[in-house]
Amino acid sequence: MKNSSSSSPSSSSSSPSTSLVIGLSKALLISGVIFFIGIVLIPNIRNCPADYATEVVSKSDSATKGTLSSVSLLSPNSNHLGSSSAPQEDDDDPNAPTTLKHLMFGMVGSEAAWHHRKPYVESWWRPNHTRGYLFLDVNPTGDLLPWSPLSPPYKISENITRVVQETGHVDARVARMVHGIRETVRAAGDNKGVRWVVMGDDDTIFMVDNLVQVVAGYDHTKYYYIGGQSEFVLSNFWFSFNQAFGGAGFVLSYPLAKAMSDGIMDCLKRYSYLTSADKTTMSCVADLGVNISPHRGFHQLDMRGDISGFLSYHPNVPLMSLHHFDMADPIFPFVDRAEAARRIMKSAQLDQSRVMQQVICYHRPLNWSFSLSWGYSAQIYERRMPRSYLQNPIETFLTWGEASNPPFWMFDVRPRSGDPCEAPHFFFLRTAKLKKRQKLIAPRSGNNNHHNNNNDDEILTTYFRSWKRGLGPCSATTPNRSADQISRIQVISPATTRFQNDRSECCNVVRVSRTRASIKLRRCKVDEVIA
Repeated sequence: MKNSSSSSPSSSSSSPSTSLVIGLSKALLISGVIFFIGIVLIPNIRNCPADYATEVVSKSDSATKGTLSSVSLLSPNSNHLGSSSAPQEDDDDPNAPTTLKHLMFGMVGSEAAWHHRKPYVESWWRPNHTRGYLFLDVNPTGDLLPWSPLSPPYKISENITRVVQETGHVDARVARMVHGIRETVRAAGDNKGVRWVVMGDDDTIFMVDNLVQVVAGYDHTKYYYIGGQSEFVLSNFWFSFNQAFGGAGFVLSYPLAKAMSDGIMDCLKRYSYLTSADKTTMSCVADLGVNISPHRGFHQLDMRGDISGFLSYHPNVPLMSLHHFDMADPIFPFVDRAEAARRIMKSAQLDQSRVMQQVICYHRPLNWSFSLSWGYSAQIYERRMPRSYLQNPIETFLTWGEASNPPFWMFDVRPRSGDPCEAPHFFFLRTAKLKKRQKLIAPRSGNNNHHNNNNDDEILTTYFRSWKRGLGPCSATTPNRSADQISRIQVISPATTRFQNDRSECCNVVRVSRTRASIKLRRCKVDEVIA
């Protein structure tokens, strides 16, 4: 039997040029097959239907060095989230921008409190968009049934008696709250779309768009523990200056949450003597080599009484959360707490990036200062005051616990004043609406259908006076006109999200009439001084 023509040159009658053509043809054929596999088949692995096992390549720490870890196969039902919104296609794409679908919420609460706290959470929860669960201690009863579709889906917490017996923990309540991290991770299952686990209480009000914006700046494949301190100095002293206060909510990157979940029973054993859930959580995190990444937008609100003086002078960071609604006065006058929660979300639904962000401008003909807490309140001072002074909250609120000597707060404050040149006129949000600009139609000969876009849309918020100041006009300025007759302030802001908070916005006082004032927000000029 003869060998193939490629075995021996002497056995072939082909010329060298013919052999070259045959070789090139084979090479092109092989290259074409490889190209077809690489371009057509491989990308389709990610889009295989759920009936088939999904191949997931997870990045390990060595991935930053160019190495991929092992491949695992997930069953088609491993991502089931019950009533929570289902995972979206391409959720596992590590290069996709972080969105709300990448956050998993876990709220630990009680059935007894949920009867009156439900409106707080329903004010921000977005059915079919937010993922997560409310973990109750017992099954809902009474007016909670049938379960509201506007509420988060609920689960009953696991048998905490077994957890206490196994860990020897001294406080079942603390053990249940900390164990809620494991239950939230388990509820997520093998959901490859979860990047961040957000824990809170059953009365925590989250600004979910701001949460997404902030965590998007972190690497979700690393270990992160993000949260805020208490505003009250002694709360931090009593518990820890290094912990996130859980009522304000805290965020764990999924790898950290998974590591905590896997070791939660051992950690509860190590700290079985602690009677604080937040300190226990911080200790578990610390033992994994992680410290808090503090963010001033999380608000435990460890204060009592009228907290409007604090909320009207928010630091220049996105508002992340509000807590302790039951312990302070309603944040809007003449409404109950449930309505107050719904009202603050009216402006938040239009633009969370600006909620409670302080903006200051001046009406120079009258020497008035305007301080705006966007979407919440506005103040008029009958004297021009620099931002360095107006940025400090007015101490309208009381300490959380008994404290005999200052400092009481983790921030600078101003005392209430009876001086008409220092005491502001207070106005609170009444309405918020989007004002759409009419699009201009381009000429028929043009290539585009429209002249402009939604960047020209505006948001109108209106703030009404709630009470008379009860003081005369400021006599230190000329003219010394009182602002007592101003009954409302209208604020115009662009319907665009602020992604940078390195600097506050500025504004112009567009008009002051006998009873009304109009303000328009704008970007500050280079080197503009707010004074």
